[in-house]
Amino acid sequence: MKSYEKLLLENKGWAKQHLETDSEFFLRLSKLQTPEFLWIGCSDSRVPANEITNTAPGEIFVHRNIANLVVHTDLNLLSVLQYAVQVLKVKHVIVCGHYGCGGIKAAMTHNDLGLINKWLRNIKDTYRIYRDELEAISNEEERADRLTELSVGEQVMNLAKTSIVQHAWKEENRPTLHGWVYGLKDGILKDLVRMEPNTPLDPIYQYDIP
Repeated sequence: MKSYEKLLLENKGWAKQHLETDSEFFLRLSKLQTPEFLWIGCSDSRVPANEITNTAPGEIFVHRNIANLVVHTDLNLLSVLQYAVQVLKVKHVIVCGHYGCGGIKAAMTHNDLGLINKWLRNIKDTYRIYRDELEAISNEEERADRLTELSVGEQVMNLAKTSIVQHAWKEENRPTLHGWVYGLKDGILKDLVRMEPNTPLDPIYQYDIP
């Protein structure tokens, strides 16, 4: 059996198992999507949002990219954010990084990696801002872990800088923004950062919203 055929076979077993315990599961799921959370996570296959939070399909709206970045020119991310906030009315937006992230490690090198250089530069910018703190950490793995945490914090701040979030904060007092990091070695999520609606920002990033 080819590897992709195994995926199709496993899908049939998964669907059958759900129907045996709840015959209306897929019918109910097809009619309504009301997630409370938007998850912005890493593309890494070891960090599946639903599994590590033990949530069912339909409970989390998910966007994933390399190193879970919130980039102000990324129309894909911004479109997901706008839909989640304005249409789905999510109450929480979670940026979740993970220790051992390949994108973080690559950004710490001087290797020319082609197109991905442009994406990883966003992490390098975070490194530059926190250079003194990071270079005071002699252990390379610990330094990468700390950069992971600092990057998550920067991505949460990038969310707060968007007019999408600021409109929702002003008009509906939501969503709360969260920064988490997942541990590959223990499976535990670490709660690092939280920004409640209308948290004060540097005025240069604040939009005039009536």
